[in-house]
Amino acid sequence: MSYASRKDDHVRLAVAQHQVSMAGPRTSPFDDVAFVHHAIRGTAEHAVSLATEVGGTTWPVPLYINAMTGGSHRTGEVNRGLAIAARETGLAIASGSMSAYLADSSVAATYRVLRGENPDGYVIANVNANATPEMAVRAVELLRADALQVHVNAIQEIVMPEGDRDFSAWPCNIARLAETLGIPVIVKEVGFGISADTVTQLAELGVRIVDVSGNGGTNFALIENARRRRADFGLLAGWGLSTPACLADGADAALRHGVTLLASGGVRTPLDAVRALALGARAVGVSGHFLSILETEGVDALIAAIDTWITQIRQLMVLLGAETVRALAATDVLLTGGLAEICRLRGIDPAGYARRSRDPMRSSVPVTRE
Repeated sequence: MSYASRKDDHVRLAVAQHQVSMAGPRTSPFDDVAFVHHAIRGTAEHAVSLATEVGGTTWPVPLYINAMTGGSHRTGEVNRGLAIAARETGLAIASGSMSAYLADSSVAATYRVLRGENPDGYVIANVNANATPEMAVRAVELLRADALQVHVNAIQEIVMPEGDRDFSAWPCNIARLAETLGIPVIVKEVGFGISADTVTQLAELGVRIVDVSGNGGTNFALIENARRRRADFGLLAGWGLSTPACLADGADAALRHGVTLLASGGVRTPLDAVRALALGARAVGVSGHFLSILETEGVDALIAAIDTWITQIRQLMVLLGAETVRALAATDVLLTGGLAEICRLRGIDPAGYARRSRDPMRSSVPVTRE
């Protein structure tokens, strides 16, 4: 099967998957995160700054359009719409995997449109963990990218009929990219999560930005299983850690190693975005939800939806008395249900999150492990 056909399949199946999830009960591990309501701690809306620092650059809002697609005529048009939305709202934007371009330069325009429609925006190129520095440079140069996202997707590859079956070179390759590129390198899962141990390992490889991309959003195990002739590998559909679990698990390691955490995976609403920021993310990525709006309602609807998200994130920060994104990581949150149980199993005290604001000298994330 060609790259173009595979990319079209991915978009079609991702949109269908998201629409099914929208039709039923929208529960997720984010529902295990609640804010302690302090009734008179609110601030003024004009005092709130949404600016956040990622890789030495200040983003105007702690929200970005995460990696999706490219490599075919249809996906090029998707990228055009996403780029226009990013331009009009000030969001950073990541390309989808550029493997198709690296294999066939004739599809370059389906990726280059991200920069063409968004000449002054923050654009992130995307390659897989097998990419050489030379391949990564080609991807970065095509988009005049401000950063490089390296996606790690072992689960997807295993289920993918034509996927890779050897991941042993990934650590070495990632270290080479981090050492040689000269721009921020972001390592990102594709929806199965990154643990504290992996954050530490990546830091030792020279990576300073990690997108945990937990489960709960677009599920590439299900997407690739649907592409199998017999759809016979669905047993990995529930694999991985949720985004809130990744943030709680990885906060201590990120703090110790100077790693910036980004959050994506299963982010449904502006409240979920604020929850992720409160758990230590510096910015929050959205893919499936924005893609579904673009594909079903068009680019103007997507711009309006993003504007609403930005407004509501700001207003939630007003309620919480958090005048900066970093201040959210000192708000009091209740970790309950399955998330609290995961924390306990990983040696993290969930109660520490519930009383962070009582000690202004305390680290912005709990570090207590049993």
